[in-house]
Amino acid sequence: MIVFPHAKINLGLYVTSRRTDGYHNIQSLLLPIPLHDVLELIPSPDGATRFTRSGLSIDGNPDNDLVMQAWRLLLHHTLPPVHIHLHKVIPSGAGLGGGSSDAAFLLRLANDQFQLGLSTSTLQQYAATLGMDCPFFINSHAALATERGDQLTKIDFDLTGKTIVIVKPDCHISTRQAYAAITPARPPVPIIEAIRQPVSQWMQTIHNDFEPVAISQCPEISNIKTQLLNAGAAYAAMTGSGSAVFGLFDEPPVHLTNKDFSGAFYWKTKMTEVRNER
Repeated sequence: MIVFPHAKINLGLYVTSRRTDGYHNIQSLLLPIPLHDVLELIPSPDGATRFTRSGLSIDGNPDNDLVMQAWRLLLHHTLPPVHIHLHKVIPSGAGLGGGSSDAAFLLRLANDQFQLGLSTSTLQQYAATLGMDCPFFINSHAALATERGDQLTKIDFDLTGKTIVIVKPDCHISTRQAYAAITPARPPVPIIEAIRQPVSQWMQTIHNDFEPVAISQCPEISNIKTQLLNAGAAYAAMTGSGSAVFGLFDEPPVHLTNKDFSGAFYWKTKMTEVRNER
């Protein structure tokens, strides 16, 4: 069976307070976007469980991949040996949630294929042990993320019809350093209010607290954002803790191509609703 884990963007990302458990409280709107990896799970033909990857390169031992960590969470159920293959299209270290999505979709896929009978709530509990944004990908629906990012409130919102452009420069942002450099504060305009305004007003009302810190580590982020706005984006911002930047356009930017962003990952498409299909 094959599924297509999708990416996400953050509309606004605010660090609102420090917690006594060492984490931070945040506020962000998570929105699924139609940029997909490919994940296949089949019964093993040789009696051994194997995991392989292709597509964009991923650092680290494949055995430590979030997909395999998700698989091991299910091993207390009676499961047969399997072959798992992941084809990476979503770049890593981008703030697009690709690794979290892959892991969440593995949980969903195994639950369906082997008829484990796990509820959505249980799947989200499993996913939460893998990463703060993993539970979001169990439902694949726009959601307001609060507290550590793991408290999700479903929001009726999408950007169908807009064109989205994503550009990821070849640089890595230290999330730990970024959190350390941010002074927590509540957003001046609550995100739920801000997104109801016209997109043309979002540059004044929706911000990502991680952007200034990320730009200090990778100035190319600022350059990309400026290029997208100059090309006609109604709104442009970094997603997550970076380093990918997205631009939202009312009309496709026909003169904007990957040649304008030398050495960077470049992707452009019309926004469509990402459905929670099994």
